[in-house]
Amino acid sequence: MESESAISALSALAQATRLDVFRLLVRHEPSGMAAGDIARQLDVPQNTMSAHLGILARAGLVQSERHSRSIIYRADLDGLRGLMLFLLKDCCGGNAELCAPLVAELAPCC
Repeated sequence: MESESAISALSALAQATRLDVFRLLVRHEPSGMAAGDIARQLDVPQNTMSAHLGILARAGLVQSERHSRSIIYRADLDGLRGLMLFLLKDCCGGNAELCAPLVAELAPCC
């Protein structure tokens, strides 16, 4: 991952609604959720939710797939993994053992 991609992902998550959307989609992996269901659950107007989902998609944090008349959104866990690896690259000045507790805590979710 390049710095610009990381900045895009971090800035997408630096807004409360988008962070809530991403966390909600992570909880609904692997099935994902329809855009309308996301909007209703978070009590956000659908047109506003569409804009938030677009920002998250361009940042590489969500993926969408059309199913009949619905668009199903899923958290892009590979995008999240890339962001985390970018942030942890050269962790602790090359002393990987210092990052071992963090990596161990992340391992069960992945």
